[in-house]
This record gives sequence, structure tokens and C-alpha cells, in this order.
Amino acid sequence: MSARDASLDTERDFLTASDSAAADPVAGGDAQLLRSVEGMWCTSCALAIEHRLRRLPGVNRAGVDYLSATLLVEGAPEAVTPERIDVAVGRLGYRLCALESAPDARTRLDAESRDLAGRLMLAAAFGMWTMLASLLIYAGALPEPRLERVLAWVSGAFALPVVTLAAGPFYRAAWRTLRAGRPGMDALVSLGVIGALAVSLWLLGRGSAEVYFDTAVMLVLLLLAGRWVETLARYRGLRALEGLAPLPDRVYRLSESKGEDSPRGERRNEEAVLAAEVAPGERIVVATGETLALDGELQDAEARLDLALLTGESRPRLLTRGAVLTAGCRNLGAPFTLRVTAGVGARRLDGLHRQVQALQAGKGELRRLAERFAAWLSPVALALALMTLVALLLAGVSAEEAAVRALSVLVVACPCAVGLAVPMASLAGSALALEAGVVFRDPGALEFAGQARAVAFDKTGTLTRGTLRLAALFPAPGMSDERISDERLLALAARAEWGSEHPLGLAIRAAAAEAGIAPGQAPAAITEHPGRGREVRDADGKTLRIGAPGWRVRELKDRGADPLEREAGPPWASEVALCRDGAWLGTLWLEDEPDPSAPATLTALRLQGLALALISGDRPALVRRLGGRLGLEPEACFGGRSPEAKRHLVAALPRPVLYVGDGINDAPALAAATVGVATADASVAARDAAAIQLLGSGVQGVPAAIAIARATRRVMHQNLALSGLYNALALGLAAWMVIPPQVAVLAMVASSLSVVGNAARLGLGGSAEVPAPRPVPRPAAPGPGRAGPGDRT
Repeated sequence: MSARDASLDTERDFLTASDSAAADPVAGGDAQLLRSVEGMWCTSCALAIEHRLRRLPGVNRAGVDYLSATLLVEGAPEAVTPERIDVAVGRLGYRLCALESAPDARTRLDAESRDLAGRLMLAAAFGMWTMLASLLIYAGALPEPRLERVLAWVSGAFALPVVTLAAGPFYRAAWRTLRAGRPGMDALVSLGVIGALAVSLWLLGRGSAEVYFDTAVMLVLLLLAGRWVETLARYRGLRALEGLAPLPDRVYRLSESKGEDSPRGERRNEEAVLAAEVAPGERIVVATGETLALDGELQDAEARLDLALLTGESRPRLLTRGAVLTAGCRNLGAPFTLRVTAGVGARRLDGLHRQVQALQAGKGELRRLAERFAAWLSPVALALALMTLVALLLAGVSAEEAAVRALSVLVVACPCAVGLAVPMASLAGSALALEAGVVFRDPGALEFAGQARAVAFDKTGTLTRGTLRLAALFPAPGMSDERISDERLLALAARAEWGSEHPLGLAIRAAAAEAGIAPGQAPAAITEHPGRGREVRDADGKTLRIGAPGWRVRELKDRGADPLEREAGPPWASEVALCRDGAWLGTLWLEDEPDPSAPATLTALRLQGLALALISGDRPALVRRLGGRLGLEPEACFGGRSPEAKRHLVAALPRPVLYVGDGINDAPALAAATVGVATADASVAARDAAAIQLLGSGVQGVPAAIAIARATRRVMHQNLALSGLYNALALGLAAWMVIPPQVAVLAMVASSLSVVGNAARLGLGGSAEVPAPRPVPRPAAPGPGRAGPGDRT
């Protein structure tokens, strides 16, 4: 956020999460529905649901992710209702349910893992005898053909539980996708299994012992093993999501009725309730050492909190009355009272959880390409198998060989690898990013951030610590009996900054608290003026305005005092002017220091060949001074820029461009950038406009985000190339030469496992060196007159 002398754009961040699990409004008047889906077996199920939903009138966009079991639908409000979408999904055999929490997702994955493990053990126990019998037949180990035929029937008997019980989900998914008009890999798998059984029975009927029951068994067994490996990979993404919400289930609510001391002996009128039962507006007590379960507004004079979960900061923060607190903070001081502003489901961490799930349900360019390829691959493979059968029969090839080669085409063409190519890479990349303190909110961000050519930064609170100190106070000139005192000027300025989350406002309030000035009660009304300042009205009708010195100049000149003709303050400090009812009261000067992580971050980005820029509403001299300390050239430092000017500058930078900011006045620039990045302490407006959210302190997560995006995009391309090359070669070879069905099964499964394994390299660090954010040590305590760290959730 830019400094307040030209961009005093504070905001009251009381509603820390505006997302909801039901249909939410989005741009253009459309509604958005984010839910979980039960009953999906593979990516073909997800594509079938998408296909059906996109055909519904009023639906503009539908995305379903199999790996996270998440559905995202956008369209007209009357079309995108839970009831309507549930009916459409239910007709295909699936069930729509409320958006899963991390514990619910783990329960679902545990159940899926147990089911897969049971089917896999069943397939292995019976399939091993089928394959052993087939091996004896192929090796010619039996003394006479009659015994081979008997053993062929035995292999078929052992294959029966595998192709019926263990393979049941494949048939069910194939039927559902056929009903949706979008047959996929399960349809091919089912045809392959049924085809292998049919060819084997036909050969047995002709008296031949060279059956292919083992092909059907291997197909089922290896695909079940592949699905189990996929499930293990999905656990990694789930662990990262669980890290977003390690919150207590119970809180202590303050009741209005009189009561005895609580069992803990700390407060009166407390009752232990589930966090989900507390509504916004109610008050809760947070004991020493407890973690906040809900978002809210601090009611006591001050609180000392550990924000390591949210920002990675090692130093606690001292917050004052009216500060907005986010669930996940830990109370390190005395017990305090919190007025709840967001309950369970509406907290900031809940919003981050939903954003990650929406990312998986959304579709990037590469993922849409892969799904289009997989969509036409299945019918092409089926047509090619039929053409192979007919062509070979017309060419005089024996019916047995023609059927076997057609079966090989069916088996080898299953597009499992294509369907997994991009989702597995996206899941691994987003999970790695979460562990590094980065949340990708937009599927396109994973693809575009890695192609960035330029990165632009805001100044205050982004490249600086945002924990300023009060450097000087200059009351307005006047008669001795009219001149306001320094203490009174500071008290009124703190009053005007009630509840402000801007770094300058936090510094003023902290300085007042250190001077022993009580914060008082909340003002009657607060009005924010992005790029200029804020206006506070008390119950008695008096109005305080605080902001850039040039703001309201005409009104101030009417009094005969021009804030632009004031006593000069420190040249490196930011300036804030205060007036009351149109009368200029004085000026406050505050100074800031660069964030300790900023120099290393900018150096790392510069070494990657990225163009860097610093864009701020602060005075040009201050901006150039900070840029020089960070190694930026003067021509790359732009000061005195309004929010609109920021947007135009960002749009003029080489694209793709990233913009990193944290405030209301950064929202236009964040939206104008190819990828917007919001810092950990960013305002609601900045977070809503950004495609990437940093969870760690400072900007050290930016190189990590770019490195992860590059690695993820690289793995996406590799997976697409691997799967595409495999299908092209396999289909061609199976059509033109004899490939045993067993070999086709092994090749198909190997291609799927190669995609999963390649995506797993992201988590093992084999794809890129991803810098991990670390907590930055802070000074032990602020010096005299120094602003204590504030809350900017």
C-alpha cells in the first residue's frame, strides 16, 4: 500500500471472508456454486458431469475436479441453485454435497483407500492364479493339449471374481459416462475387459487353450494399483489444505445473563460452546495460550498475539482496541474479549480453503487442452479398433489374430495418462505452493506466473515492514491559547485512525497507546477515501479527517492555514495531515524501514532476468530512496501515483506481469496485472483482486510462487508430451503390428504411472529449486515512540 501522504487508503477489514459455500455472486451478475461431489471414480466421471451441466440453460461455466472431488458452476442465479444442480448430477448416479472440510476430505480419502485396497487384494489373490495358469500354458509346460484346455478353464474361473467384483467400479463409471453422452477411459477399460473375456471364451469354444483371461486380470489389477497410487498422491494435497485450518472446535462465549465464575476461574458469564454455534456479533473470551477459532474485532485495550500460522512472523504483535483479528492467531498475553465478525465457514482461513478447492475445479489452458484431447481419444480408439478388426478380416488374417489385435488397440488406447497429465501436476504444484506459504487462487496463475517477464511492487506494507514509527508531530500554528498540544494532536489522530489497518494508522494508534492515550469507544461512522484518506464522525457530529496533505486543501485554506505551507519534517518520512470540521489541526510524520526479506527477494528476481518496478503513491523522493536501498534504478521507481496511474503503469510493463500489493488502492493494479499477488496482510479488496495470496511475512514468497509456477508448467508440458507420444505410438503400433494384449496392458499402466511419478517430482524437489519462506527475525521490542506492529489481516 502506498504511503498516506498521497494514498491514505485504509479499510476496516471486519468481514475477513466473503466467500460462502452456497451460490455466491460473481462478476457480471452471475452466481457461483462451489460444492463437493460423491461417487466419482476417475477423471472421466468429472468430465461427464461437466458435459451434462454445461448443457443446462443458464449455466455459463462448469468445472469438476476428480482429484479434490470439487464442483464449480457459474451462471444465472436462477440456473445455478444447489437444488437444480443436485438433480442434474443425481441423474448420472452421483451426489452433490456441502463443500468438504479438510477432515471430511480425509475421511473420504480414507474410505476410498480402504475400498481400493480391498479390491486390489481381491484382484491380486485371484489374479495370481490366473496369470500362473496362463504362464504354464504359454511356456508349454503341460504334457498334453487336454490339460492345457483344463488349465485355461481354471484360469477363467479364477479370473471371474476379478472381472466382476474387483472391476465393478469401472463398469459403473462406464455406464454413467455413457448416460451423460461422454464416454471416457472407463468405457474403454470396460470394453477391454469384456473384449478379453469374449475372445477367451470364443477361443475356448473353438478348442484353443491360448486364452486372454490374464489380460483382463492384468488390466483390472494394474489399473486398481494405479488408482491407489493416485490416492496416495492426493493425500499430499490434502495435508497442505489441513495446514490452513488447525483451529479449535470449542470456544468460550460470553452470555448476557448473570452467572457464576467459569470452571477455569478466569471470567464470569462464560459458557463452552462449539465454534460453529457462535454467530457474528456475539462475544467470546480468548484465554492465554488459546488459538482464535473465529475472526473478530478486539474489544479490550490491547492484546499480544502470535501470527506465525498466518504470516510466518517470529515476533508477536501488540494490537489495540478495534483491531481485526483472524482465526489462527494465538493469544500470548492476558485473556481478552473478541466480538465475532465471521463465524465458521466465513473465516479468512475458510475462504483460503475454498479458493484452493476452486482452483482445482477451475480449468487452465493446458488442462482444457488435455481434456479435449482425452474426449476425442476414446471414440477414435474405438473406431480404430473396429477398423483394425474389419481391415484385417478383409485382408485374410485369421479371425483369432484380428480379434486379438483389435483388443490390443482397445486396451492400449485408454486415455488415463492424458486425463491425469495436467490435474496431477496442478495438484502437486498447488500443494507444494501451500507448503511454501503461497496460495494459487486461479488455475491460470499456475500457468502464467511461470512465464512472467516483469514484477512490480507497491511500497508501504509490501517492500517495507509496514510497522512505522512516529518521527515528528507539528501542531498547526496559532495563538498560544489555540495551539493544540502534541498529546492532543496524537490523541485525535489515533481517534481518526480507529480500526484502521493501514500501516500508518497502526503506527499512530501504537504511538498513542505507548503515550498512555486510551483508544475510547468506536466512532459513529467511518468513511474511507482510497488514495486520499479517511473521515470519522463522532456521535456529537464532529468530523475528523486524516490523510494526504493535499486533500481538502480548499477547506483548510478557508481557515487561513494551508497544510502545504507547513514546517518541513524529515525528508525521508511520510506525512499525514489532520483536520477537524474543516480546521487544520496539524501534521504527523512517520518513517518506515525496508522489509528484511526485500533485498534478497529483489536480487533473486533480478537474477532470473525479470524487469522490476516500484510503484507507489508516496512522495517520489521517498520512493527513489527506498528503491536505491533495494538496488532499483531511479527510472524503475514511480512515486506520487494514484490508483488509476498505478493501473496504467502496470498495464504498460512487459507482459506477463506480476503486481504485488496489499491495499484498496492496489486493487486496480492487481486486476490489471496478468497475475496479481496479495501479501499476507492484504486488505479484502486486494485479496479479491489477486490471483495469488502470500501467507508468509514480507514478499519472500514471490520468488517461490514464480519458481513453483515454472516447475508446474514444465511438468504439465512434460506430462502432456509423455501421454500424447504414448497414445500416438501405441495406437499406431497396435493397429499395424501384433502386440500381445498383456504387453498393451503393461504399456497403458506404465504411461499412467509415469505421469503420476513425474508430477510427484514437484513434491520431491526434483523439478525446481523452490525457495522456502522463513520467518524473519524482528527486533525484540519497539523503541521509544516507535509504532508497535499492527494487525492487517
